Amino acid sequence: MSVVRTQGSCLAIRTLSPSSSINPRCSGHDSASSDDATCGTPTWIGKSLTCVCFKRKGHYERICINLTPQQEERLNRLKHRMKVYFDASRPDHQEALRALWSATYPNQELHGLISDQWKEMGWQGRDPSTDFRGAGFISLENLLFFGKTFTISFQRLLKKQGGKRAAWEYPFAVAGVNITFMIMQMLDLEALKPTTFVRSVFLQMLSENEWAFDLLYCMAFVVMDKQWLERNATYMEFNDVLKSTRAQLERELLMDDVLRIEDMPSYDLLS
Repeated sequence: MSVVRTQGSCLAIRTLSPSSSINPRCSGHDSASSDDATCGTPTWIGKSLTCVCFKRKGHYERICINLTPQQEERLNRLKHRMKVYFDASRPDHQEALRALWSATYPNQELHGLISDQWKEMGWQGRDPSTDFRGAGFISLENLLFFGKTFTISFQRLLKKQGGKRAAWEYPFAVAGVNITFMIMQMLDLEALKPTTFVRSVFLQMLSENEWAFDLLYCMAFVVMDKQWLERNATYMEFNDVLKSTRAQLERELLMDDVLRIEDMPSYDLLS
């Protein structure tokens, strides 16, 4: 696997063989083409290579990825996680809920998986399992990862510390589920081949760190809260803040010097 720069700020990720050669032009595009299009599979690099073209600063730029066995394995594992529905009857899912409570309120005993206590965390009702329908079990895994990995940031957002808070705040846990769903849509990992530069950059990040999705989630949460405070937003503006959060993440993923999840500027917000 090698990483090279072409056409200024285009990132091409590819596996080279002795007979490989690079065509400087992306076939199938002209000035009338759309701003975001897929080139297909160029025969001049390899059978499994996919290439994505997008338009920036008046010309097309290209990212090409030839997935290694490790990348394919990690991508397939992530896709599998995204397809798992939350099942309140499964012991491992029940245990994950208990683990989330322990990570969130380490000194407070949980009275049951269905309890008014869950409302304290920002679930809509007594049974948090009903709120996982939008994003599935991975949204619970994301929250648990955040709570265990970045305890200070997690607790700060949970308790709405820092800044001037709105009288009608966003519910913490439900917001977390929505953030998982937003990232899933942004990356479009179920597509047969990359159709956006953002997705292709993320696949490279996944090769560097198998927890890239969970780390991106944590980053998205703190970015969302930061924008919430800056806008002095209220609950009715949550969707607008979520959209602007996605836009910021996409901008950071497109930065020239961002190759790893840790390279994204907003990663420094985590503590």
